[in-house]
Amino acid sequence: MIIGADAAGMSAASQARRLKGPDELEIVAFERGRFASYSACGIPYWVGGDVESSDELIARTPEEHRERAIDLRMRTEVTEIDVPGRRVRARDLESGEEAWTAYDKLVIATGARPVRPELPGIDAPGVHGVQTLDDGQALLDTLRHTRGERAVVVGAGYIGVEMAEALTRRGYRVTVVNRGPQPMATLDPDMGALVGEAMSGMGLEMVNDAEVTKILTGEDGRVRAVATDDGEYAADIVVLGIGVRPNTDLARAAGLPIGEHGGLLTDLAMRVRGHDDIWAGGDCVEVLDLVAGRERHIALGTHANKHGQIIGSGVGGDYGTFPGVVGTAVSKVCDLEIARTGLREKDARAAGLQYVTATIESNSRAGYFPGTAPMTVKMLAERRTGRLLGVQIVGREGAAKRVDIAAVALTARMTVEQLTALDLGYAPPFSPVWDPILVAARKTVTAVRDRG
Repeated sequence: MIIGADAAGMSAASQARRLKGPDELEIVAFERGRFASYSACGIPYWVGGDVESSDELIARTPEEHRERAIDLRMRTEVTEIDVPGRRVRARDLESGEEAWTAYDKLVIATGARPVRPELPGIDAPGVHGVQTLDDGQALLDTLRHTRGERAVVVGAGYIGVEMAEALTRRGYRVTVVNRGPQPMATLDPDMGALVGEAMSGMGLEMVNDAEVTKILTGEDGRVRAVATDDGEYAADIVVLGIGVRPNTDLARAAGLPIGEHGGLLTDLAMRVRGHDDIWAGGDCVEVLDLVAGRERHIALGTHANKHGQIIGSGVGGDYGTFPGVVGTAVSKVCDLEIARTGLREKDARAAGLQYVTATIESNSRAGYFPGTAPMTVKMLAERRTGRLLGVQIVGREGAAKRVDIAAVALTARMTVEQLTALDLGYAPPFSPVWDPILVAARKTVTAVRDRG
């Protein structure tokens, strides 16, 4: 039995079905939404017009799952898990009927939910969160029926900056209201400042160090502005990009183990700790940070699909493990690319690590080659050992995916000195003779030696 029919849940179902036929394993999945197996990461690009239809974001329809003997029950919400009784209670959202269903093996893949602060006016028409395809469709419906000019995005993380771009492309004048001193709190402040400067240069109005206090509405009840302690910002539409939290209310109520960040705790095989026949994966779990050595919550479809594969193998009688993550993520706003992996400075301090940093400016290609674009690379290394701890990159075309080099190096626990000797591909259309990652590594080696 599977609760949640997106990346982790249906990857688990599909993998289990590959290993066990319908006569050996019955699979039932509950999904409260109208869509299954879709790319939530693609929603900003659907809203912005890069993707024409939600159909392009759907990997497999409910009908296709059912053709593989997976009993997928859409618009059905699980309301209670009875662990001792090995059963769940589910409500049909169309009819309102409720029923208990027994399970032998349970998979919890309930995902995450957008942070939606309890503010006056937060539920007014025209205020949207963006987490599911249903959310994306609701936002598009509002955009199509609103003759608006001004949009406010609350939050300047990944979703916030991506939605700011999407609304700009739809012709809105966009204000981004951010509670932090710089956008992209997943970066160090000096790198976040580069993002803020670039966004302002694109015509986006950045309002930093601002806490939203209420959503103001007009006589028709629709949103008209966002208020902070320092002012009001006119809005015909508001998008919440504040982040997400693990959706673990069901699991918590059932007495399952919850971590410091609100996610379910599992072992390497994605079994819920202390429960041999319950698995969990995707945005509702915490995972091991391989660099810091502690649990953290990272909501990414890449991890969710891997979790599902491992869970499906376990349910189907095979074996697999998920060792952990190094915290790699990339994003973009217009032509600006943003990437990070590993630890920020405050993460290193929290982990009790002494570290050095180095920041360099370089180009995406040979300086003389047409189309070369600048980028800034910041690197962190452990002070005494030189072990790579983290990398952040902000630049134009060709910047973001360079972070994958650092992600591999972090996973291999390489030192920055070892990093300088990597045999990376070179040709003028792709890189300078010294790739920006190698330049940053060389400068970080010097910092390690100077700090001893």
